[in-house]
Amino acid sequence: MRNAIFALALAAGFAGAATAQATEVTPLVNAQWVIDHAGDDNVVLIDIRGDVENTDLGDTPYVAHAVVAPYATAGWRTEIQGVPGQLPEIDDVVELISSLGVDDSSHVVIVPWGTDSSDFGGATRVYWTFKYLGHDAVSILDGGWRQYDAAGGERVAAPVEPVKATFTADVQPQLLATTAQVEAARERGVKLIDGRPAAQYRGESKSPVVRVNGTIPGALNIQNGDLYSAEYASFADPEVVASLAKGVGLGADEENIAFCNTGHWASVVWFGLSEIQGNKNTSMYDGSMAEWTADESRPVE
Repeated sequence: MRNAIFALALAAGFAGAATAQATEVTPLVNAQWVIDHAGDDNVVLIDIRGDVENTDLGDTPYVAHAVVAPYATAGWRTEIQGVPGQLPEIDDVVELISSLGVDDSSHVVIVPWGTDSSDFGGATRVYWTFKYLGHDAVSILDGGWRQYDAAGGERVAAPVEPVKATFTADVQPQLLATTAQVEAARERGVKLIDGRPAAQYRGESKSPVVRVNGTIPGALNIQNGDLYSAEYASFADPEVVASLAKGVGLGADEENIAFCNTGHWASVVWFGLSEIQGNKNTSMYDGSMAEWTADESRPVE
């Protein structure tokens, strides 16, 4: 019975994730907010879903009022010095954002499919990119397309053709951890949070882009899948995130660095800790295990 009550409480935590109901900028907005505000002059919906025309969505697979910039192909990430999934050069990502009609006053809302935490990681990674560039007016549609379609959101045959705008970057370096900073953090006893599935954290399996099995010595594990409910298509609420953080001994405002294989799943953990729980001492290791293991001299546990 106790386990059943806990399961119901956990489900309620996901179903009731903090979403915006008004025009204020919050990390998550719900489907009704998007339906109500998609046509606002300052709102830019960015649909990051890929290959939508090759689905069963028929002749109207697009979100009304949205521009399209697929996460996997638009240029949100790139390979740098053999390490995949990295943040592109600032000028390149600024050019991408400007081409989508986003200017410095835009409220950006990112729309993923909403299928599971890995898919949602595309949205959290793009969200992190905007925050790293100093653009705070950014939100994610909680539950993505799944919630939007379930709420009766308007579907259209073609996306918006954006008019290029002027977007300027004000880089926030504290949000990105380099390999050297991770090494220094280990020396200082800063907690490193591995956002990968437990099997990869324990070294039982690995991503093809990582040289060897294992994790950074001393790292703790918060699985990205524990932060997003595939069943309810909803991100965890602050209480659930706080419980996960407490479970690995991480204080509410304690400095930490999230990582994974290439900074994708890590962005889910970063988003949960920094934006939902409110721990602004959270940064993300963009290179993650792909970069860490590239040098055989770096320790792996």
